[in-house]
Amino acid sequence: MPVLINFKICDNAKECNGAAVCPTGALSWDDKKKTIKIDNKKCTSCGKCESACMIGSIMVAKNEKEYKGFKKEIDNDLRKASDLFVDRYGASPIGPVFLIPKGKFDLEVLQSSKMVAVELYDNDSIKCLLVSIPVSELLKDLPVKYRKFEVKDKEILKKYKISQLPAMLFFQDGKLVGKIEGFYGKEQKKELEGKIGKIVNGKKK
Repeated sequence: MPVLINFKICDNAKECNGAAVCPTGALSWDDKKKTIKIDNKKCTSCGKCESACMIGSIMVAKNEKEYKGFKKEIDNDLRKASDLFVDRYGASPIGPVFLIPKGKFDLEVLQSSKMVAVELYDNDSIKCLLVSIPVSELLKDLPVKYRKFEVKDKEILKKYKISQLPAMLFFQDGKLVGKIEGFYGKEQKKELEGKIGKIVNGKKK
């Protein structure tokens, strides 16, 4: 039976975990069309892709009834892929708009006249988009400039005594005034909002 992908929630990335573990090449990246493609003639229904997908967008039907059920589930899913394409705490940056360019940390952060929230991350700390909280929701109505900074060496971690990524550092007038370490998922949104609020409201001018 065929493999189905719910593209309403799939981020359709070249680095698809399902395609990476597929032993037959039934799932692969179409470089021309810039999308994940399915060749069900190669599929052996091993289920490895389904297990590897962190957001549950890949489904392997074992029979016709299951296939119809999965198809109906996808058709009735009200979510859409565009919901994923917003910057989120602990997730990969969607674009360069919030990224601090190399050598510009002092200019973007330490020399800013406005409070700056800097999210530090590396490849090992990246989490799934579907379980991450949109930054726009966390910093809504707060007088804070948000930026992301990819950690490529341990120098900045030592400087600000960071033991866990991702981390959100808050700077006011070039000084570190607060920090939050570790990932917070959607179910921890209120807890994270509370911590951010205490830092921002306690230090804003």
